[in-house]
Amino acid sequence: MSNNLLDIDRKHIWHPYSAIGKQQTLFHADSAQACTLTLKDGTKLIDGMASWWSVIHGYKHPVLDAALKAQIDKMSHVMFGGLTHDPAINLAKLLIDITPEALQSVFLADSGSIAVEVAMKMAIQFWTSQDNMHKQSFIALERGYHGDTFAAMSVCDPVNGMHSLFADSIMKQYFVPAPSSKFGEACNADDIKSLRDALEQHHESVAAIILEPVVQGAGGMRFYSADYLRQARLLADEFNVLLIFDEIATGFGRTGKLFACEHAEITPDILCLGKALTGGYMTLAATLTTEKVSKVISQGNPGVFMHGPTFMGNPLACSVALASTQLLLDSPWQASVSGIEAQLKNNLAVCTTLDSVEDVRVLGAIGVVELKEPVDMAVIQQSFVDHGVWVRPFGKLVYVMPPFIMTNSELDTLCSAIYTVISQYHKPS
Repeated sequence: MSNNLLDIDRKHIWHPYSAIGKQQTLFHADSAQACTLTLKDGTKLIDGMASWWSVIHGYKHPVLDAALKAQIDKMSHVMFGGLTHDPAINLAKLLIDITPEALQSVFLADSGSIAVEVAMKMAIQFWTSQDNMHKQSFIALERGYHGDTFAAMSVCDPVNGMHSLFADSIMKQYFVPAPSSKFGEACNADDIKSLRDALEQHHESVAAIILEPVVQGAGGMRFYSADYLRQARLLADEFNVLLIFDEIATGFGRTGKLFACEHAEITPDILCLGKALTGGYMTLAATLTTEKVSKVISQGNPGVFMHGPTFMGNPLACSVALASTQLLLDSPWQASVSGIEAQLKNNLAVCTTLDSVEDVRVLGAIGVVELKEPVDMAVIQQSFVDHGVWVRPFGKLVYVMPPFIMTNSELDTLCSAIYTVISQYHKPS
């Protein structure tokens, strides 16, 4: 029966960045508990990906399960136009309480990509509400990633990113080199000069700078200087543009701070959150902005913010997001992330001895082994499964973002598998 279902899947269902009809390798998940995935054939895998970085509390957490069950007994969904409800209100209040103080307005979006779309719309509408129709563009970092929808694609890396196919269809933006200054270092003069030069040349047409603070995620898993964020904040103010932080991947403790902007002790004008917001249970994202931005938008023409999806503020998603965020705050998450960071640094260091490895880097609960050559996904994915772990590399990167509840033993197994698989891996000729 399982094989028949997989045949149906391959014939009819698109997976992320996949092709219909091709014999792609699929692993049939049946259940999940804590940090373990169980496949249909009984194979158990330690999940090093936290379901694309979102399942910070592990799977089937009793607190989150209970929150969903309680909410479904009341109402699973109600339109957010003209109606409101406790889960949305309480979630918004909590997000306002835990993010930088100036962020006072919340838009509840459906996904990370949409949160970025909303942020970009906010930035443009902020200026058009002041009768400034020229500020329609954005400055973004090369090697960045902000999502798969059209506006989000336009601020992803324009050359080496996954969306170059659409280059003629998306908005044209301004790009500056990704910071070369490493995390923990002061920002070098060249990094700042590139951003300043772009602003000097284009600020009259730029609505905002958008970047992923400290960690460039899907664009290369790069860690860069927090000082660059401080300089970006100063330059944004100097040249009268807004600053957008995409913390969809970095938010909720992943880098060792609750939000990555805290490494620089600055506040963006607009903040995008997603992924771990619901603990990986349901799709939900949030875009927060300052009172200054929301007031201008609300008081200018047309006097409302022009976005409103059907499932906005879904009560089920809001209820589990509220429970997940409170669970994180009530837990010793700083110690957990610090412990994961120390163990990743210690256990992955041995990978630097392998000829195929270019670099090993760790920040918070993020571990990255960068190879010299891209991997063959089908080959290396099977090898990881054979070693009892779920790790999904991309390009040259073998990386992990484990749940915060992962035990020392599970993390040891995960790191050992990474070393063993990489040491045995040979790209087919």
